Amino acid sequence: MECFKGSPRLPTFALPISYDIKLRPNLKTYVFDGKIIVVLDIVKETSCLVLNAIDLDISQNSVSLRSRESPQVLLPVSLELDKEDGILMLSFEQSLPLGEVILSMEFKGVLNDHLKGLYKSSYTLNGEKRCMAATQFEPSDARRCFPCWDEPSFKAIFKLTVEAPVDRFVLSNMPVEVERIDGNSKIVSFQESPKMSSYLVALVVGEFGYIENETVAGHKVRVYCEIGKTEQGRFALDLATSVLTFYSHYFGTPYPLPKLDMVAIPDFSGGAMENYGLVTYREADLLYDENNSSAVNKQRVAIVVAHELAHQWFGNLVTMEWWTHLWLNEGFATWVSYLAVDYLFPDWNIWTQFIDETRDAFRLDGLVESHPIEVEVHHHQQIDEIFDAISYKKGASIIRMLQSYLGPDTFQKGLISYIKKYAYKNASTDELWAVLSEVSGEPVRELMDSWTKQKGYPVVSVKRRNNTLEVEQSQYLSSGLPGSGEWIIPIVLCCGSYKSTTTSLIQGKVAKVSLPNSDLMDASGNSEFSQVNAQEESKIVPSTWVKLNVGQTGFYRVQYDEGLASCLRSAIAIGSLNPVDKFGILDDTYALCMACKQPLSTLLFLMDVYRNETDYTVLTCLIDIAYRVSMVVSDAIPAAASEIRCFSSKLLQNAAKKLSWDVTAGEGHLDTMLRGELLTALVSFGHNETIVEGMQRFDAFMKDRNTLMLLADIRNAAYKAVMQNTTALNRTGYESLLKIYKETDLSQERVRILSKLASSSDPALVCEALDFCLCSEVRNQDAIFVLSGISAEGREAAWLWLKRNWDLIWSCWGGNHLIIRFISTITSKLSSDEKAEEVETFFGEHCNPYIERTVKQSIERVRITAQWAKHIREEVGVLEFIQELASHN
Repeated sequence: MECFKGSPRLPTFALPISYDIKLRPNLKTYVFDGKIIVVLDIVKETSCLVLNAIDLDISQNSVSLRSRESPQVLLPVSLELDKEDGILMLSFEQSLPLGEVILSMEFKGVLNDHLKGLYKSSYTLNGEKRCMAATQFEPSDARRCFPCWDEPSFKAIFKLTVEAPVDRFVLSNMPVEVERIDGNSKIVSFQESPKMSSYLVALVVGEFGYIENETVAGHKVRVYCEIGKTEQGRFALDLATSVLTFYSHYFGTPYPLPKLDMVAIPDFSGGAMENYGLVTYREADLLYDENNSSAVNKQRVAIVVAHELAHQWFGNLVTMEWWTHLWLNEGFATWVSYLAVDYLFPDWNIWTQFIDETRDAFRLDGLVESHPIEVEVHHHQQIDEIFDAISYKKGASIIRMLQSYLGPDTFQKGLISYIKKYAYKNASTDELWAVLSEVSGEPVRELMDSWTKQKGYPVVSVKRRNNTLEVEQSQYLSSGLPGSGEWIIPIVLCCGSYKSTTTSLIQGKVAKVSLPNSDLMDASGNSEFSQVNAQEESKIVPSTWVKLNVGQTGFYRVQYDEGLASCLRSAIAIGSLNPVDKFGILDDTYALCMACKQPLSTLLFLMDVYRNETDYTVLTCLIDIAYRVSMVVSDAIPAAASEIRCFSSKLLQNAAKKLSWDVTAGEGHLDTMLRGELLTALVSFGHNETIVEGMQRFDAFMKDRNTLMLLADIRNAAYKAVMQNTTALNRTGYESLLKIYKETDLSQERVRILSKLASSSDPALVCEALDFCLCSEVRNQDAIFVLSGISAEGREAAWLWLKRNWDLIWSCWGGNHLIIRFISTITSKLSSDEKAEEVETFFGEHCNPYIERTVKQSIERVRITAQWAKHIREEVGVLEFIQELASHN
């Protein structure tokens, strides 16, 4: 055993071919037992077998092995389990016969409440609390349900037989082959699966209602959910049937299984899980209620369903060889989900919204403690931490960049070829690059290695010199520290018009790029607008601007010299730029300001240009930046706190007045989403008129839950208005929200309420809300939503609460990816070096490999905020500038 402990991967002298698994979950005693028969191929001489198992009671007497060629039965002389590494070693007296052998054993386990392995989930039917069983095996928890080779590369065929109560649905990856009744039980045998990885095996046993449909190719699709909620699955069902057809065409390969079931599980740790043929979801990400779900909820369901169904090809049919290549699963599923949703809902402008994904990736990848897309994984406990914005969102962003460079048609042909070549197999990043190179004729690996094998990304500094741009790349770090990274960068720029565009490939630290239009220069060869003051900006001819990273398809930031930046501000002011590019300019400027590469006044001056903005995605970016700027300015210069909130509020009022509180006939999806974002932001910034209106509408809602005065899309704003005027001594609003929470059975409504409970300015009430998230009335999966709403005034109390309750929190969520959210969400709100030291000291005393990367990233974020606050305090004249901006109407 010692020679295998600590190894990141299992030895490969025995390879599983097929599993025959029998399981019997007991929904009353919360235990299960089972038996497996595994056909193995012994490919190298060995006298032991090493596989995976955790939290299973395996009887050594039940273990046996025999060759297909001989009747002789071999029994192990020892059975050793190592919980830390999750391995099981069976030792035999003699070398095992080469070729196919049959291993069998029996085991027992517990239906746990940690939302992983084979676990229990509770629901209420006719007033009675009941239990269902469900699985969550990704990344490495199939071993908690049955002994197995629990790594992606050990693909095998799985056949399940399950004994369960006769009145329960039993669902698995494949259709039912045989079902027979035995008293109060039924025994359900499923068809054999295709070759797949163990983390994709799935089982659900419970009481459900369902609705069904068929794709044009005849695949049956069902949505299962709690009895009484089936119509809430209609949107997802219709979406899924269309998405399967779209992907079958796009990937050039039909959906590989005979059926697809999608199941809403009441207790579920993630958003969804792409189990082959049996996709499981938390309720909020599958169900949509026309009367009580918001437009944001609807879009979220669409994106999540499209993401999970993309995995049926990218991830399930073709699977990453090891977790180092997780991004091949998650990055591609993220990117192609936008492709599918754009095809089905073109009016949502979803590709404009995609830049939110890129921004989230930027923010994580700007840390020293980030990691490469292709990240080394040395222990199964480290895997959960890389299910992050790098694997999902940076992965999706560089795929979009590569697709833009190769061209959509060529890229699609490459994907079709890749899927056909590696169907039912495993693949690595280099193997994808090889196929794309073969199809496109481009050196894809050489182009992309710098993006996947090193962490971080570049900022491209741009200066205009005569008829050329001088560009210089350096690694962007939010801390402002120098970095050593260097990338091959596809540069797309336009000059004065989107009709005037040029593309270049930048290699090396510095380069020169010719401008597509030379008529922008004066007779001396200099830009006539390179030196211009703020008052003259509005007079600048729009054809003078130069924009790099057109369409924001490149994964890099841009820093313009003041002449170029001035022209871009004018182009934004008169509407010459599209929303995506306006977003990019604003977000890049914010990032440079946070890294102390530009003064705060530069960012505020730019933000002021967006006062008349109407686009959803641009405004949500502006809102997010305004939140962050308001927080850091309030910490850095308390005397400017009210003025920065006033300024932020004024930036949004024009757009808010156009939309008002009430829906207008025929308004679009994006306007409906934007209304809620704007009103919630105005409440947050203390806009009195909005707060008063929100509280009045909330009062009407408390009297009549069907009132049209508080539709789902604006409830966040009203709930926040209520909580900002609630304290521990005046707690009516808090109690009212809890009343709604306890009355509703809609998961999305509960999440809305939980996310506002801690937004009071009273630290005592913030702590009470945090205590509530630990009680039995809040499902474990939902506790994190309370953390997201912690007010600025409650930050210190929340940090003390986390330390005080850490042992309890770890006992409930330790070893689950949700623990990462407890750490990152609470610590990210801190903003001083002293607090960074506290975080480092506390987690130094409570260290665990599972959270090591998260803790380091959290400490770095606190130090970055502290440094930015210090830089703002030292900026000459910034207080007066904020006061001046706040005074403008």
